[in-house]
Amino acid sequence: MAAEGFRHGDIVLRTVRSETAAALSPVAASWCRSALHHGLDPDDLRKTEPLGAASIAMIREASGELPLIAQPVIDALFGSVGRSGACLLLANGDGVVLDMRASDAEHEVFVAHGLALGAGWSEARQGTNGIGTCLVEQRAVTIRRDEHFASRNTGVSCMAAPVFDPDGHVMAALNVSSARRDLDEPMALLVAALVQDAARSIERDVFCHRFASARIVLAPGERAGSGPALLAVDRDDLVIGATRAARRRLGLEIGGALDPRPLGDILGQPAAGGFDDGDRTVLRQALARAGGNVSAAARLLGIGRATFYRRMDRVGLTA
Repeated sequence: MAAEGFRHGDIVLRTVRSETAAALSPVAASWCRSALHHGLDPDDLRKTEPLGAASIAMIREASGELPLIAQPVIDALFGSVGRSGACLLLANGDGVVLDMRASDAEHEVFVAHGLALGAGWSEARQGTNGIGTCLVEQRAVTIRRDEHFASRNTGVSCMAAPVFDPDGHVMAALNVSSARRDLDEPMALLVAALVQDAARSIERDVFCHRFASARIVLAPGERAGSGPALLAVDRDDLVIGATRAARRRLGLEIGGALDPRPLGDILGQPAAGGFDDGDRTVLRQALARAGGNVSAAARLLGIGRATFYRRMDRVGLTA
């Protein structure tokens, strides 16, 4: 976005003052957030110091299974992009770098750019950047060198993609940064595609780990690039979990644990026919359809409330 003969900071501030730029460009909209909402100065050359080892360990522990589950995917991705002189970062939902990969020859170059373990790359701290803007907009982004808000960050290009947790909230960002001036658009698009595929793999693996004891079902009608559309189904055919992509596709609430619902209801399939299908499954599905109300569940099955309770006792269910 920079124009020849103008300082980067001047271009950023002139864009921020424009009445139309934010509506026409996602980068300009992020610049406006950085200056107007977060009060950042594009010419501020101060770099945020990375956290110490003890703080990093605490943040990694607070991230639960994410760093360990993501490790094989990160190893594979770095194997694809590392030889090109790129740096790979995994940041948590606050933009703090949990994992960093760079070659020995390039490591200090990226650390000098602030791309280090424990560094904070939220948009509130750094302005427009791959990790922070990806987390705010909850979508894959590519921020080329002069598209960064801060002049100090224009030495790198960043390709980032969000990772959503099993409840549908954004929990991390996966980012590849390159300091090469000859990084052209086709190569940036290729790297961005690899990053998005890796982010979806991490999201899938975290979901499957959370619901390790459940049956994992692929939601119908998967769309390219939308992320893994998976449902977790318990032994009574009740859906107990769904990825963000599956929730959006099937009209389920985004964020938070799901209230158990019969798989057939969610997929628009016929309901179970009666007690011959297995008392426990029928009872639990009726309760799920009735929102846990025993009387309403009994009416759905055409039996009395007392009979419903007796059958619950027999299969070890409680209201």
